[in-house]
Amino acid sequence: MQNTNTLNHPNFPGAHNIGRFQLPNGITVLAYSNMYSKSLTITGMLSSGGAWDPPDKTGTAHFTASMLLRGNANNNFQEIHEKLESVGASLTFSAGTKNTWFNGRSLVKDFPMLLALIFDSLTAPTFPEAYINRLRNQFLTGLIIRDQDTQEKASLEYDRALFGHHPYGIPVDGYPETIKNIQLEDLIRHHKTYSPQDALIAIAGALPLEQIEELVTSQFEAWDTVSPTSEPVFPEIHAPTQSIRIHVPIEGKSQSEIQLGTLGPARTSPDYYPAYLGNHVLGQFGLYGRIGKSVRNKEGLAYYAYSSLNALPETGSWEFNAGVNPQNVEKTIVLIVDEIKNYLERPVTKEELSDSQTHLIGRLPMSLESNAGIASALLSIERFDLGLDYFQSYADRILKITPEEILSVSNAYLDPEKLVIISAGANADHDH
Repeated sequence: MQNTNTLNHPNFPGAHNIGRFQLPNGITVLAYSNMYSKSLTITGMLSSGGAWDPPDKTGTAHFTASMLLRGNANNNFQEIHEKLESVGASLTFSAGTKNTWFNGRSLVKDFPMLLALIFDSLTAPTFPEAYINRLRNQFLTGLIIRDQDTQEKASLEYDRALFGHHPYGIPVDGYPETIKNIQLEDLIRHHKTYSPQDALIAIAGALPLEQIEELVTSQFEAWDTVSPTSEPVFPEIHAPTQSIRIHVPIEGKSQSEIQLGTLGPARTSPDYYPAYLGNHVLGQFGLYGRIGKSVRNKEGLAYYAYSSLNALPETGSWEFNAGVNPQNVEKTIVLIVDEIKNYLERPVTKEELSDSQTHLIGRLPMSLESNAGIASALLSIERFDLGLDYFQSYADRILKITPEEILSVSNAYLDPEKLVIISAGANADHDH
């Protein structure tokens, strides 16, 4: 049995040493004091993202987040970057489907400056016109490159086919025609959806918890709550009722990308852990688990083949990927689907389960070796309501899962006759 003592080490983040506090304006902060380090990492998220974009202006949230470091009420573009570069600090903003994110890092002495910069960028960006046009051109170039990328194209088509009109099916970075439509007033309008209500901030690094709380409170309590913009109404997501097969032709490619799958469990679902362990056996462990063994080792068909669970707050996607020679696309799809069928017919072996449990439990401490790893984990704990003792109970949770439970949960999600199957790349000799 796996020795779980490492997960109960007194320095491990837990209810006894994670600071959690809430500001009157609705921001929730989780903090962890790591005095062995010389720096701090901050990561955070707001409830605002691509789902708020008008259909003819898809990419507005992404555009807005990318403009935040181009100037604010207290600093112009030059000043922002000089402040960061002169002390070796970093700060980025990005948008997802339902959230806008920020990540920053600095030495302890520069942390107040970093907090002020995050606050000014979120609350008082100026969106200078010169940078709007410059950024638009960068985005349009990026989209041309995206259209020639087999992995990107397969992934885009997969999301569209699986999630349909739900925002998860729409690329956050938009399309060339929608990026061309976005103007200054659209960025200003989208920025109004930013609010401290429900915002989460996680911080890990070399300051005592009281000091972190003091600094964050003094900087962020001035962010006034705004009357909430109504969250968009999201269409329901349904699993495919039959298999969907789409090939996206991209000429001149020597490799094709395959992405196939269906809906998976949400991160908050009790099905998540059995599916997570099952997926590890199926397409992650060692050289990509059973899928890798079958497609890569036995048949030599793929450069890589693996599976992954993409677990979101209210749904998820169970995905299978392979990179192959265009001539081997259909053969590889058949092999992957056959492997899924085999997996659904009988429980995973005790040995496979034990190996995966040992690996997943042993890997956890490594993910917490950096401030960035800890801050990211703290954010997930709050976002998915995992509990402050998440790390202490993790090993028990993983060790309790049985082969029968994995089989039952996997059969509830995976149906080999109802998969979204996408390939992107050069056409093989036969038509699809």
